[in-house]
Formats: sequence, C-alpha cells, structure tokens
Amino acid sequence: MQYVEILIAALAAFLVGFAWYTALFGKEWQRLTGITDEEAASGMAATHGLAFLMMAILAYGTNYIINMHELAEQTFAHGAFHGLLLGALYCLPALIIHYAYQRKPFKLYLIDGGYLVIFMALMGGVLAALKLG
Repeated sequence: MQYVEILIAALAAFLVGFAWYTALFGKEWQRLTGITDEEAASGMAATHGLAFLMMAILAYGTNYIINMHELAEQTFAHGAFHGLLLGALYCLPALIIHYAYQRKPFKLYLIDGGYLVIFMALMGGVLAALKLG
C-alpha cells in the first residue's frame, strides 16, 4: 500500500472542507451550529489535526476497498464510485442517526452530509488515480 496516496487523498478532502466550510457554507454552518467566530478560531490546530487524522483513516479504509480490484480497473471514476458509495451508505447514515437524535436542522444535514459524500468520492477518485503500479 502506498501511504503517500493516503496522505494526498486526505489532503484533497481537507482542502475541499476548507472551501466548503468557508466560502460556500461557512456562515450558514456557523449559524446552524451556533458556533461563534471566536469559538471557531479557538483550538483550530487541534481541530484541524484531528480532522486530518480522521480523513487519513477514511482514506486508508477506502484504499483497502479500491485495492480489491485489479490495478487496470483503478481509475479516477472507479475510485470515485467506491468513495461515493462509502460516503452515501456508511458515513451519511451515521451522521443522520446522530443528527436526528440531536434534533439538528435539516439544512445542517445537507451541508455536513453533502460534504461527507463529496469528499469521500473525491478521496476515492484520488486514491485510484494515484496508483503507481
């Protein structure tokens, strides 16, 4: 297994998260969660470090699934398909269970759930596309 692939895929997911939670949905996400600018800025290094570690773990698991296929089948589209399935069938239902019990607003389901599915698809695509043979 190529650990560089995992780190690159995690970085891709992290960068999508940066755009997602700043330019695209940052203010709305803060409003829905009740997190202030000061709270969001507090402990940012630890939060981002933990998030990156979890993304690397997700990339490791996704790569495990992708590697069950022949190397010739491991294209960006094929990897993105597996990432999309993992995001939609594992990550998203787990998020929805937690948000349902916490009575979170539906719009927050869409913001956070959409991010999970998109970054998992991107992560899978990156992992498959980076196969070095």
